[in-house]
Amino acid sequence: MNTNYQLLEIEFDYNGQHQVITPVLLQDEHERILVDCGYPGFIPHLEKALGRYGIGLESITQIIATHHDMDHIGSMAELKRKFPHIQIITHELEKPYLEGKGKSLRLEQAESSLEEMPSEAKPYAEQFIRFLQSIETAEVDRTVSGGDTLPWCGGIVIVHTPGHMPGHISLYLPAGKTLIAADAVVIEDAKLAIANPQYTLDLEEAVRSVRRLLEYDIEQLVCYHGGVFHGDVRQALHELLRAYPIDGTNAQV
Repeated sequence: MNTNYQLLEIEFDYNGQHQVITPVLLQDEHERILVDCGYPGFIPHLEKALGRYGIGLESITQIIATHHDMDHIGSMAELKRKFPHIQIITHELEKPYLEGKGKSLRLEQAESSLEEMPSEAKPYAEQFIRFLQSIETAEVDRTVSGGDTLPWCGGIVIVHTPGHMPGHISLYLPAGKTLIAADAVVIEDAKLAIANPQYTLDLEEAVRSVRRLLEYDIEQLVCYHGGVFHGDVRQALHELLRAYPIDGTNAQV
């Protein structure tokens, strides 16, 4: 595995369920870049995960937020407050949501589905809405778009992978033929899957984003939910696409 990134696997219990998320640390001789940062209050989890590599949280220089879901940006504002030197980077479409100038799309989705829910499900949904409303926002220091390359770690190519959210990005590291997928794909039962299809804002666009990943020579695939994929990445992407025909095709390249 390429040595310029570390997986920060974090295990925790949330709403009575055991969960695992995998933020990623990218580093070179000058920069330490955190890709996504977990739920609110996750600084102790991040400190513990970084500590396994002998790294302190204060040495982080940038946070790349792949999109504005609460499990990806929940601790971002607290990190920025604690370490003001950290630069926050996200896709240009995500900027207003991270800064609180646009209403969270996940919050809009949750509110719009509330009326259709059975009465017994509404208390949980209302609790979820309050939680989304409580997520702190923070100023974005730099925006990127698809095809941009950040100059660190041998080059970090921004891959615009909308669908889960319009400004969702994945990151491709050519030096190690590694793709950090964020929520473009997840691993379930050792196979690649679409992240929460019922909550994906545009499922067809999400499938097109999976197809876009085939344009890259990927030997290592890292998912926020599932960690490293073990197997033939290209074959697994094709298998996933066959499960989601779009445009009247089999979603093949």
